[in-house]
Amino acid sequence: MSKTALIALIFVYLGILFLIAFFAEKNKGSKLVSHPVVYALSLAVYCSAWTYYGSVGMAAKSGVEFLTIYLGPIIAAPLWIVLLKKIIQLSKVYKVSSIADFISLRYGNSRSLGALVTLVCAASIIPYISLQLKAISETFEIVSTSSLGIEGSSVITDSTFYIALILAIFASFFGTLALDASKHRTGVMFSIAVESVLKLSFFLIVGVYVTYFVFDGTSDIYKQAKLGLDLNELSTIKGLSGGINWYFSVALSFLAIFLLPRQFQASVVEFTNRKQLKTSIWFFPLYLLLFNVFVIFIAWGGMLILGDQSKADYFTLLIPLYFEEYWLAILVFLGGLSAVISMVVVSTVALSTMLSNNLIIPYGFIKNLTQSKSFKNEKTIKNIRRLCVFSSIILAYLLYALFDPKVSLFSIGLISFLIIAQLAPSFFIGMFWNRGSALGSKVGIILGMLIVGFTYLLPFITENVLSQNSFAEQGLYGIDLLKPYALFGVDLLNPVNHALYWSLLLNTGAYLVLSVVKKGNYRERNYGEMFVNSEKVVELKENAYVWKGEAYVEDIQNILIRFLGEAKAKKALNVFRKRYQVNPEEKLADARFINFSERLLTGAVGSASAKILISNVAKEKPVSLVEVLKILEENKETISVNKSLEEQSQKLIKLTSDLKSANEELKLQDQLKDDFLDTVAHELKTPITSIKASSEVLTEDDDMPFELRQKFLNNIIQDTERLNALINDILDLEKMASGRDELNITSEALNTCIQDAIDGISSIAERKHIEVNFENKTQIEAEFDYSKMLQVFTNLLSNSLKFVSENEGRIEVLLEENSEEITIKIRDNGKGIPEGDFDLIFKKFYQSKNQTFKKPVGSGFGLAICKQIVQMHCGEIYADPGLETGAEFIVKLPKRKL
Repeated sequence: MSKTALIALIFVYLGILFLIAFFAEKNKGSKLVSHPVVYALSLAVYCSAWTYYGSVGMAAKSGVEFLTIYLGPIIAAPLWIVLLKKIIQLSKVYKVSSIADFISLRYGNSRSLGALVTLVCAASIIPYISLQLKAISETFEIVSTSSLGIEGSSVITDSTFYIALILAIFASFFGTLALDASKHRTGVMFSIAVESVLKLSFFLIVGVYVTYFVFDGTSDIYKQAKLGLDLNELSTIKGLSGGINWYFSVALSFLAIFLLPRQFQASVVEFTNRKQLKTSIWFFPLYLLLFNVFVIFIAWGGMLILGDQSKADYFTLLIPLYFEEYWLAILVFLGGLSAVISMVVVSTVALSTMLSNNLIIPYGFIKNLTQSKSFKNEKTIKNIRRLCVFSSIILAYLLYALFDPKVSLFSIGLISFLIIAQLAPSFFIGMFWNRGSALGSKVGIILGMLIVGFTYLLPFITENVLSQNSFAEQGLYGIDLLKPYALFGVDLLNPVNHALYWSLLLNTGAYLVLSVVKKGNYRERNYGEMFVNSEKVVELKENAYVWKGEAYVEDIQNILIRFLGEAKAKKALNVFRKRYQVNPEEKLADARFINFSERLLTGAVGSASAKILISNVAKEKPVSLVEVLKILEENKETISVNKSLEEQSQKLIKLTSDLKSANEELKLQDQLKDDFLDTVAHELKTPITSIKASSEVLTEDDDMPFELRQKFLNNIIQDTERLNALINDILDLEKMASGRDELNITSEALNTCIQDAIDGISSIAERKHIEVNFENKTQIEAEFDYSKMLQVFTNLLSNSLKFVSENEGRIEVLLEENSEEITIKIRDNGKGIPEGDFDLIFKKFYQSKNQTFKKPVGSGFGLAICKQIVQMHCGEIYADPGLETGAEFIVKLPKRKL
């Protein structure tokens, strides 16, 4: 592919990423953009060009040792539920925006420690970005010329320079939209997630191509590799020394997944909800495992086909080009470009925040910012961060252009891991040991960096840049014990692990000894206590901060307005006052307000600068450790009492609500009872009146014709039966409600029972020309009380007959079953049930108030009796509210034995 076409493709791809980021920013609340998998995919920023290309190169040269870089994160993932959760809790409470802020905060907002950590991170990140640019440049040349030779070129004609500039524009625009650096960067992280999908997909595609199209599967590659390669060297750990090296390499990658600035940015700063953590615990290790499925096969395949280990880093590109599969090479190139972009963007965003918040602002701009207006401060801080993004990428480009050592990507990548590992003692021990001090942390980090410089960086530079081996072979001043790769005679470890061992040993030792010998100040002890007891911090919030001194609310409010803007500051203050019921007229600030304000400022200018700003207007007094613990305990008790009172208040509110509901229910029942008594009186009075009238006619007229006399006698008999049925209904209902009625359970066919009920009302249906349909296809056996369920079905069918129109009425009965229950549906096309009656029709004192009827139909007992019978069968009965016309009653009976 021509260089012009390839450059055009790169810029189109970058343009698409811009559009994706814009889309995500505009749709922040959507399920797609905020899905937990997006967070889990963003963690794959760990897989940079080093992973994409360098793992294959490492596998070709050192065999399965490449797995150590992934085993650490995989082992770490299950621990996230405890360790990462603690880090996130503390970071969100204190609005931490970078790992430098986190460590600085732990040691009392130490400005010098924050600056030191920032310098360490810069030393780790900038060479690593240079590595990414090296990967872009070399892969660009391979794809465009099919040769690994890099043509000399000036900056103006170097495509890598322009790609670096576009990455700087992307990072500076989307990474600095908000002043508060602890805010979630939706656009950046969503685009990173998309790139993570692409780079994995393209890597798997080339893996499948090499394994199943170039070769005939994994077994074929293995057989050929066994004949043509030294598999004993490439597929074993290599004895005791190899096992020890594996242990240290896995430990190094374990530390890196927590400490790399880009990983802290993606996993902690960009974290928004708990579901993300639960998803990432299994999703991220799965992603890494998928990424490594084909690495060893691509490496073996590349050596069998190309046979040149010096180009092993780029086997994923060279193999497709060897077989003239240019489309596949382009996909692989775009996957590598995705890996580069995600790493560079997130790393520079993280580094720019650290440089501005922990170096530039606290050591240079803090005085100017305190004298400027809020809108100018926001603009200035954002511009500082943007300048830091551009400076970082330009510096990395210069490092790549001026010092391009001919070593593998894997070797350069390990330098970044080794440098960042020096933060481990201060970071991890500080979270679980409250005695750790800022002095111990600073001395430990400096000593660790010096050891890394002596045991790895200095010999690396002399060998690969200056092409001199005397220092590495002979040691400092020719002293054997001072050989950089075998310090004090320890030569079991490879250079990286050797440097890791000695640097962390001395780093940790200095940290522990100095922390014990010289105690930290009260601020360090205060924050140490809060970090160790992070659950208490989350519970106590502002009350977890111990502070003594004098400060005025107005002074602190002015600082907040100057750095956050008037609207944001006043909104935050209103939230604080409502939360703690603080009088707006209060002039003196308490510890809660100091902590609250410092946290707000931390998001904007970092913890060190926030401390300086508050200290400028507050007269702080030292607090002893005993006082710190005492105040924390008192605050905890206060919170506990307040929480108990709040719980009791909530219980009282609920009790009041329940009593109110019960009272309303009693009123309703009372009203229903009155209606019921009126109905019963009416129903009793009607037949009694009829009986009395018929009896009087018969008594007064002895000469009445026989036929007429017989008619009056039949009326008396019918009214008497009606009275008897009404009284029986009342007695049956009360008997069932009191539990005195028992079921006569037998095993019968429900079809037969339903058919008998239909037969019972068929004469009335035929007279009114009402159609009754029942598809009685299969026999369904069940255990139930035949007579009582016959009463239920007869009642429901009778109701339908009352409410459907003559000549047009239609009633359908459906019988269904599954493994758990039997369902009977009785549906009609009548007047239906009023919307407000669905919850009331089964109450024993209720009749429908459907205004289409002249008077209530029936006594109001039928459905109540049906419900009691069905419940005695451990079933349920209800009316379907979803019908537009007609009514449908559904009865569900369990299939199990009663």
